[in-house]
Amino acid sequence: MLRSFQGSLKSFSRFSRDIRFLQALAQAAFVVLVVAVGRWLLGNLLDALDTRGLDLSFGFLSRTAGFPVADEALPLERSDSYLDAYFVGLANTLQVVVLGLILSTALGVFTGISLLSSNWLLRTISQAYVELMRNTPLLVQLFFLYSAVILKLPELADRLTLGPFILSNRGFFTPRAVPQESSRAWLLLAVVSALLALWTYRRQLDRGLREGKETRPALWAAVPLFGLPLLGWLVLPGEPFTAEFPQLEGLRIVGGSRLSPEFAAILIGLVIYTAAFIAEIVRAGIQAVPHGLREASLATGLTRAQTLRLVILPVALRVIIPPTTNQYLNLAKNSSLAIGVGYPDLYSISQTIFNQSGQAVQVIAMMMGTYLALSLIISAGMNLINARLKIRER
Repeated sequence: MLRSFQGSLKSFSRFSRDIRFLQALAQAAFVVLVVAVGRWLLGNLLDALDTRGLDLSFGFLSRTAGFPVADEALPLERSDSYLDAYFVGLANTLQVVVLGLILSTALGVFTGISLLSSNWLLRTISQAYVELMRNTPLLVQLFFLYSAVILKLPELADRLTLGPFILSNRGFFTPRAVPQESSRAWLLLAVVSALLALWTYRRQLDRGLREGKETRPALWAAVPLFGLPLLGWLVLPGEPFTAEFPQLEGLRIVGGSRLSPEFAAILIGLVIYTAAFIAEIVRAGIQAVPHGLREASLATGLTRAQTLRLVILPVALRVIIPPTTNQYLNLAKNSSLAIGVGYPDLYSISQTIFNQSGQAVQVIAMMMGTYLALSLIISAGMNLINARLKIRER
């Protein structure tokens, strides 16, 4: 009996010193601690909400918002609900993020190539721009751009008129396309033209890679892209759109589209700030390409522009895409700084909602979930591009 007990004690002693047992015990203790702390925090939250006569439901979203938002992606009336206001803020944020991603990519690639240019003036200007943007806070840049540049434009009476475009400190006014009765047919024709042009471009590009010669895919793609709309102009009745130009009537501009000073400030600020980081990524990606590959392409008779477009950039993209994904995510999250210039984005409108309703927990949870979803969508898209560009191995 005593020997059996001693044997069991020795077995338990060996088992208790087993690293796998200790790891499992530590993980179980951590889970219990997290659950206990979470339950305590949730209990405190519910008690605090109950004291203030609040709860964790989302019924408040149907209440009347009571504040307007005009001249942005979607208008908001005072009689609209908090949910409508939230979607207005989301639409404004998406408008900034989508345009910002496109414009910052174009400016960043151009600046990154300019950093390696043999033109001393272009290279120096690009380096000065990159260093200035990267080494000053974004919020400071937004304040300067909004207060010292955009708001210092001429008053509406002394506006700058550049053809159909009007610039003033009340905003930038541009012509607007007004859809007509035949616009649906034209929209369908435009979609078909774009898809056919994309198919033609891919087909000619694959043919060029397969046969090892220049097939000019962009030129072939331009045929359906512009040819079908031209044919539709001759065949389809009526015009798809009519142009509405901005005009000064009294003390305000009527007609056309308005780009508000706040939207211009956040969009331009995000673009020039993010493009500076993308430019450094592009420069590093180009310099990461082996020098022998550049020399070999030039030896085959390709020009420097063709070498950059057909050889250097496709290889450099494998280095460029991953860090560029981080910059895209930063742009999406930095759009929340729009509150600094008064632009009614998702964060700004969400703050107004929970200040008025008192439902801070639900609104902040919705806002965090929305930014998380936006970041995951951007990341998933960039991961797909990165997967298509990676080298296939056996």
